[in-house]
Amino acid sequence: MTTQELQLDTLQWITDSRQVGEHRTALSGQSVFFAIRGEHHDGHEFIGELYRKGIRYFVVERSALTSDRRTELLNYPEAQFIETDNSLHMVQALAAEHRRQFRIPVIGITGSNGKTIVKEWLAQLLSDDFEVAKSPKSYNSQLGVPLSVHQLNDSHTLGIFEAGISRSHEMQALEAIIRPTIGIFTNIGTAHDEGFRTYKQKIAEKLRLFIHAGTLIYCADYVDIDEEVNMLLRAVNAHMRFITWSMTGKEAVYQASVQQDRLTLIGPNGAITLTLPFTDPASVENLIHCLVTMLTLRTLDADSLQNRLNRLRPVSMRLELKEGINNCVLIDDSYNNDVAGLQLALSFFNQQSTRDGRVVILSDVLQSGQPESNLYEHVASLLQANNVRLFIGIGPKVSANRRFFADNSLFFETTDQFLTLFQVSSLRDSTILVKGARPFSFERIINRLQRKVHGTLLEINLDALTHNLNYYREKVGTEIKIMVMVKAFAYGSGSAEVAQLLQFHRVDYLAVAYADEGVSLRQHGIELPIMVMNPAPETFATLFEYKLEPELYSMRLLREWGSFMTSQPAQTEATSPVHLKIDTGMHRLGFLEHEVPSVVDYLTTCPMLRVATVFSHLVGADEALFNSFSQQQYDTFLRATTELESGLGYRPTRHLLNSAGIVRFPDYRLDMVRLGIGLYGVESSQIEKDAVRPVGTLHTVISQIKTVPAGESVGYSRRGVLDHEARIATLAIGYADGYDRRLGNGVGHVWVNGTRCPTVGSICMDMTMIDVTQASAAEGDDVIIFGDEIRITELAQQIGTIPYEILTGVSERVKRVFFKEGN
Repeated sequence: MTTQELQLDTLQWITDSRQVGEHRTALSGQSVFFAIRGEHHDGHEFIGELYRKGIRYFVVERSALTSDRRTELLNYPEAQFIETDNSLHMVQALAAEHRRQFRIPVIGITGSNGKTIVKEWLAQLLSDDFEVAKSPKSYNSQLGVPLSVHQLNDSHTLGIFEAGISRSHEMQALEAIIRPTIGIFTNIGTAHDEGFRTYKQKIAEKLRLFIHAGTLIYCADYVDIDEEVNMLLRAVNAHMRFITWSMTGKEAVYQASVQQDRLTLIGPNGAITLTLPFTDPASVENLIHCLVTMLTLRTLDADSLQNRLNRLRPVSMRLELKEGINNCVLIDDSYNNDVAGLQLALSFFNQQSTRDGRVVILSDVLQSGQPESNLYEHVASLLQANNVRLFIGIGPKVSANRRFFADNSLFFETTDQFLTLFQVSSLRDSTILVKGARPFSFERIINRLQRKVHGTLLEINLDALTHNLNYYREKVGTEIKIMVMVKAFAYGSGSAEVAQLLQFHRVDYLAVAYADEGVSLRQHGIELPIMVMNPAPETFATLFEYKLEPELYSMRLLREWGSFMTSQPAQTEATSPVHLKIDTGMHRLGFLEHEVPSVVDYLTTCPMLRVATVFSHLVGADEALFNSFSQQQYDTFLRATTELESGLGYRPTRHLLNSAGIVRFPDYRLDMVRLGIGLYGVESSQIEKDAVRPVGTLHTVISQIKTVPAGESVGYSRRGVLDHEARIATLAIGYADGYDRRLGNGVGHVWVNGTRCPTVGSICMDMTMIDVTQASAAEGDDVIIFGDEIRITELAQQIGTIPYEILTGVSERVKRVFFKEGN
């Protein structure tokens, strides 16, 4: 079938099988799945799953259609397959063709930082003048850009799309898709430097977005950008207008100066002075880009610009996962409500839905560019496709279109009406997505639904966790399986939520320390195989009931598990997967090499036991000092597993490497690796320590500040004696929250509004005192205990311990907030 026959442009595009709920009948005939092969996935593997969910149109790559796969596709008689050389390139080509149908101004934005903020603020500021189509959040990749541009329809009068690249030759495809009439180059920094030969080459590659634009807006103070613009763009596009601005007095169309919160902008039509809603340097730069763009598009006086700035709100760049009342989980997306953003939020909803109930609270969708009836019919079909149990619509427009929604849906004209009339206590054991336009103030709903705990919280960046997972996946390659350690509350990060993400990204195995940890994961919907590292005979029935797989490390335990399985009813499954631990030098748990023949002899008498994996643990993978011993362990392990395989007549999956070993000993990968501390942001081999991103940021707040004279003491036992008059801040965190007592008396430092501040006196159970004399600090201010500013490795070194202890020491009474950045 040809693309012309099917008219793919008229269908809803699906590029990730996880976008599709279990019951897709409402959209099945209107959707096409593009099977895309990437670094960490192959979309062709999920055709069968999507066919069962009702999808009937598929774009597939010829090179992926092996004889076995072509045979498999015969099992889907109602499906229609379109073959192409590259599915991603087809998406891009279709989007480029779609873009050519529109003769409206389109703003293209690139740069190192600020792209998404500028785009979101421009959409807010220009909403009085245009029907705006824009990229959802930070959809700026090779796939995100075509999906964004595909939203354009006849009602839109302005497009705003951002483009990001990480290596050479990527911008050419994005330029053809966006084809901006106006360009904005926000700034240039070091992000993705590794993908380019030189710094200037990166600038030149980004400038390719604007080769056909009529206007380019940029800050002339970025000398390298200015030089490359003059060298490259002026040569290829002689008719382009260059609208520049400067804060340093450099020659430019606009001169800008800021004093406190007052911006003066001097341009072709004179001077304008405005009060800024945000005054940090990055926000000021982003705002000037927006103001210059607005003045390029429209003639606006100072009063009009000021009125629009006054309505401007911070851009929420992330979805946050929060603990709610009555065992609910909240997904907070309370400042965005475009349809594309709703699809993203529902995808995250499916990924993190660990409760039986599924609830969506949604406001009117503003400035969608679609007729109301079409818009809300589409929204209703998305909710149905994602198995939403209860929908709550807030606003006059969604209420007026209630006919499209399920009969049990609820509608309220205003947020006040919802908070007054709806019994929030009726929401129990549910995952609740809260998504609304800014005028509806949905933060009030979040405040009502969120479980109240004290001000200390641990933020877990799910995107950083995904980045780290992919880093290790690239290290081991696509053929090697990955077992991820989620024991000890996922190293303090939250077992269920982390496991949900790992299941979403299809790792092969999870590992926990004890049976009750595995039970909790099963109760939260985790279906991955789970290895239990410390099984006890009294938990065998639990292991069996919840399909948890024991690690067996001694003949005693092996025989006890064998006897237990033999005693099960005859209808029990034929085999029980077990995991054998070999002691190659750790001398903690495991069979010694000379015990392997006895293990084989016993297993041959118990055919219901099948060895799923066999493994050992390197003693010193994180230190080069022990490389020779690691080599000995590897050799011992190979001998033991070879003997085991010979005796059993089959090869169990073999795994030896932990996080540090994956980096230090790539030749020891075998069949599977075990990923632990590296996933959570600590590259313990220190060979590529900057390759992983910190996952957790521990925050607290300042409860009180007081000035204490020199010579006075602070805290228990008068250990904190001051040698100067000091401003002492008391923090809402102590050793009961996991802030180690050894960090007291100036050993530890925290981050307060850009300043490192030392601890003073002893750490208390629930409080810590710090010296904020050198910091700008007020009561209620946020304080970072660890994160990007103060690394976990640094804290561990200060008290002579390891990062594991810092991470796992964060008490479960500390609230966890999980978030995903905008893309």
